[in-house]
Amino acid sequence: MTFKNLHIDHELSEEAKAWLQQEIEEQEERFAVIEKQMNDLAPTREKWYQEFFDRLRTNGFNVDGDEKVRISSSELPVKPEGRKDQVVWKYGVEND
Repeated sequence: MTFKNLHIDHELSEEAKAWLQQEIEEQEERFAVIEKQMNDLAPTREKWYQEFFDRLRTNGFNVDGDEKVRISSSELPVKPEGRKDQVVWKYGVEND
């Protein structure tokens, strides 16, 4: 058995299957709410990123004790074109 093979063959009663289906539905509903909240927060998150980068450029990054090094604009990461932040939910994807 490899570590990637997480499936264990076992029998489930009809009651257990019904409970499991209900749990899955409830989790998917909760995930949909969380995903919407995360998407609604995207503009604010972009502002937070920019504020953080501004602090790195002006105040610097703590290297050792009180020693700080300022980060130049060219050293800051750039978000790839067309990429957006996303909520990742391991069990919400059927095709993995």
